[in-house]
Amino acid sequence: MAEKDNIILTGFSFTGKSAVGREVARRLGWHFADSDDEIVALAGKGIPDIFAQDGEERFRELERQVLATICEKESLVIATGGGAVVDPGNRELISRRGVVICLEATPETIHQRLIAAQETYHTVRPLLAVDDPLQHIRSLKAARQPWYDTADCSVCTDNLTLDHVVERVIHGFRQVSAHNSDPAYFEGASFVVTTATANYPVFIGWGTLGELGRRMLQTRLSKFANIISDEEVFLHYGARTSESLEQAGFNTESFMVPPGETTKTIDTAVSLYDWLVERRAERGQGIVALGGGMVGDLAGFVAATFLRGLPLVQVPTTLMAMADSSIGGKVAVNHPQAKNLIGAFYQPRLVFIDATTLSTLPKRELISGWAEVIKHATVLDPEFLLFLESNVERLVGLEAETTTEAIRRSGSLKAMVVSEDEKESGRRMILNYGHTIAHGLEAATGYERFLHGEAVAIGMMGAAMLSERLGLIPKDVVLQQRKLLQRFSLPTTCPGIDKAGVLRAMELDKKVREKAVRWVLLQGIGETVLRDDVPLEEAVSVLEELIGD
Repeated sequence: MAEKDNIILTGFSFTGKSAVGREVARRLGWHFADSDDEIVALAGKGIPDIFAQDGEERFRELERQVLATICEKESLVIATGGGAVVDPGNRELISRRGVVICLEATPETIHQRLIAAQETYHTVRPLLAVDDPLQHIRSLKAARQPWYDTADCSVCTDNLTLDHVVERVIHGFRQVSAHNSDPAYFEGASFVVTTATANYPVFIGWGTLGELGRRMLQTRLSKFANIISDEEVFLHYGARTSESLEQAGFNTESFMVPPGETTKTIDTAVSLYDWLVERRAERGQGIVALGGGMVGDLAGFVAATFLRGLPLVQVPTTLMAMADSSIGGKVAVNHPQAKNLIGAFYQPRLVFIDATTLSTLPKRELISGWAEVIKHATVLDPEFLLFLESNVERLVGLEAETTTEAIRRSGSLKAMVVSEDEKESGRRMILNYGHTIAHGLEAATGYERFLHGEAVAIGMMGAAMLSERLGLIPKDVVLQQRKLLQRFSLPTTCPGIDKAGVLRAMELDKKVREKAVRWVLLQGIGETVLRDDVPLEEAVSVLEELIGD
């Protein structure tokens, strides 16, 4: 049996172990156990009665028995009693069977929480039933502190919301797990994405799809995988994916959706919910997103919302998804009036990329993917942009080494930004370069005329033109960008588009704040600025130039 399979919360009473543990378990798709609740169930009486009728030694005996039982399980979040760590046998057990995280709070905070709970529930709290409760808490906590300090990490809960404590517990678990886990989980990874809520490897290879099952074994998911794909991708890679998973011991089920962005709707998500309900899917069962950005967004949205969260594994098969959308945890479905309007931030457990799957992409879709790669280089890495300019023919021809290197460099740039800003509250906004116009174009044309990368390429031109109009960059930069996009056969104009429809869609875009459109503009290659004061007439003028009015 594998070790360190659980998260075990220690700490003094009223540091939040039960509430935090339940929410951590919900977010991870694990089960939750409270050792005090298990003791009550085993004894058939409440804890105050156990102490009063049988004595503390009997309570500690029951506590040891309960911990020995529940710690043998896997993928469990366990809240321990405040005094459990005093017993050396308990300390050895929890240290061996889980990542131990101590929830801390000052005696003053604990005292205030005790008083509030007593007033709310009208029950006498034993820690308050003394002459000087605060001093009693100080003394008892100080006596136990050496044992609390043996935890793998600690989280101070005094001034944090439940959500913030939960995020820090999960982040601590990820960090400790990454340090202590089987090195094979990260060995060979092209790079690792580390955020406040997740820590996961990204594997990029050539002809490696058969290794997916072996890599997924390291994620500690239950041995059941729900594969979500589109009909065209599954025709090419469904059997190989299923075979790899089944050879590794997974049971698999598959659901195929029609290809294309128009599939990415709440109605399709409901169909997937129905399928999961019919198969009685449980927490811990993985969702494997096999396909391009549409499948990754849709399957990720379903994973984030079904049973309040199922583990997600991204297996992208398009360049767009490999270099960008599979990394960073943005999942969504479209609304008729705006792209990705209904979504969440939900990180995968693993991203597994076999770049040979690009060989079966339609040429237009392959070309579309280079837009996001060029975008990352333009806003983040001038040297990478030179690499792209120097290797256009090799990349267009899918030369193995050059292509995997481009995917790796593009993805690692995305990972760097995501690691700094998981939920797009700051720096991550720069990755929306070109997307303001792009999403407007897609929505205004019903997601039918443009592939996403084509719209992004046009949007990048619009953003560069605006940057020049506002005096941020010289015209040479605009021309350099246009030339590179055209060398990859990407569009740089959009004749025949309804300008008013694009403007309406832009106003509904998720990047709008206080009714002002936020533009990501260039100050130079590798330098960006966010602007929400772009005059409407300038944006309209650029649109007219792109459309050819």
